[in-house]
Amino acid sequence: MAGKFEIKQSANGKFHFNLKAGNGQIILSSEMYESKSACQNGIDSVKKNGGDAARFEKRASANGDPYFIIKAGNGQEIGRSEMYSGDAACQNGIDSVMTNAPDAEVVDTTGA
Repeated sequence: MAGKFEIKQSANGKFHFNLKAGNGQIILSSEMYESKSACQNGIDSVKKNGGDAARFEKRASANGDPYFIIKAGNGQEIGRSEMYSGDAACQNGIDSVMTNAPDAEVVDTTGA
């Protein structure tokens, strides 16, 4: 089963997306966008940059848990992972985004 982007709308009317792996697990989440079209642009950017290992940056939370972000060509963050239990799991998350993002379908769950 292939990965997919899900567009969602929050209670405050803003839009965001999650990239889910084939098993349904969320592997990347976006920031909040003012419009659905801006959210779609974010998805397009992840699709474009998701296959480039140089666009990923590993980080550690305040309590030391690893996570990663993906950046657009202009250096702006376009997605962030969940926290992982260790570096190997974090790398597996990056690998999953690289595998799933470029060809993932987009599912709009907003009804808007």
